[in-house]
Amino acid sequence: MAKFKYVGITAEGMHVSGFVESLTPGAARTTLIGRDLSIVSVREQKSLLRFEVTKRKVPKQLVMQFSRQLSAFIKAGIPILEAIDIFASETRNKVFRIALREIGDALRGGEHFSDAVAPHRHVFPQFYVDMLNAAELTGRLDSVLNQLSSYMERDLLARQRIKSALAYPVIIGGMSVVTVIILAVFVLPRFQVFFKSLNAKLPLPTRIVLSGSGFLGHWWWAIAGAGIAFGVGAVAGLKTERGKRFKSGLVLKVPVIREVARYSIIERFCRILSSMVVAGVPLPDAMIVVSEATRNTVYQQALERVRLEMLEGEGIAGPIARTGLFPTTVTQMVRVGEATGTLDAQLQTAASYYEQELDYKVKKLTALFEPMMIIAMGVVVGFVAIALVSAMYGIFNQVKVT
Repeated sequence: MAKFKYVGITAEGMHVSGFVESLTPGAARTTLIGRDLSIVSVREQKSLLRFEVTKRKVPKQLVMQFSRQLSAFIKAGIPILEAIDIFASETRNKVFRIALREIGDALRGGEHFSDAVAPHRHVFPQFYVDMLNAAELTGRLDSVLNQLSSYMERDLLARQRIKSALAYPVIIGGMSVVTVIILAVFVLPRFQVFFKSLNAKLPLPTRIVLSGSGFLGHWWWAIAGAGIAFGVGAVAGLKTERGKRFKSGLVLKVPVIREVARYSIIERFCRILSSMVVAGVPLPDAMIVVSEATRNTVYQQALERVRLEMLEGEGIAGPIARTGLFPTTVTQMVRVGEATGTLDAQLQTAASYYEQELDYKVKKLTALFEPMMIIAMGVVVGFVAIALVSAMYGIFNQVKVT
């Protein structure tokens, strides 16, 4: 049983919060609905020492292909249970195969497809389950599955563009670290022995370099241990609610990174909300899923307030504009879509626009990082070279004078 923190509204309009134990977020929501609560948010509470180290996730590309093929099977009239059994027998991914077999067993037991998928959050995200639920109610399961596949394909392409753009700066940074380690551990200690044998007076840059090399060579184990301890502590801290808030706020404040993070969140918000509107998911319910999909605590808290205002009778455009987190372009398009009944199309247009802008911002960011990495590497190697050359020149002059 997992522990979930919830925020809800009672039938009298009072805001309440607390904890509930359940197997899945969906089951937790069902329990809370049984208590006559209008749910604002449900989040799993993880202990500081609880790590899912061995848990494997299914590649999103595999889920995308499954969704597209299942849509084609359903459109062709093949029963969904038969299709699930076919995929389970053909897939090579063990985690995905186990999940599909459990889904098949649940379907044989009489459960709906969305209910059978819901427990497998490590495979299917929450917005996926909610869109399946809406699709079953409207009888549009094949088209919604195809829509989910298209969304996941665009999301994968965006992630691949970001990874490919950041690959070169990461390589340069790694080479810089390796170069410094080789100089400090293998090269400089030999020069230190050589200079000591000559009893030469060394210049300040040389003494700085040799002292740093000696410290690194002697205390490398302490430095490595401190680095590992800091890394483990940082990861554990970021798993907490306070750590998540700190990270989310920091990402949105760092000058170079904040635009990329903001555009990425807005693109995902527009894309998922558009898909859920097309699938027929009610807007207040869709806001819960979209809020979680932003993966940023600042936006999640703002969108929770938006949902509360929507439940109180307001539309979506006004509350979104009052958060101050969305550009005027988005709020205007949402307002137009809300007024004309074309919210899904307006959100899709906004998502396409910010997808292009995100691509441009990522390229701009990497174009800035590349020279910074090269300059930093040049400064380190250049300082070491100057320190060694100045020491050799000083020794040559001392020998010449004597």
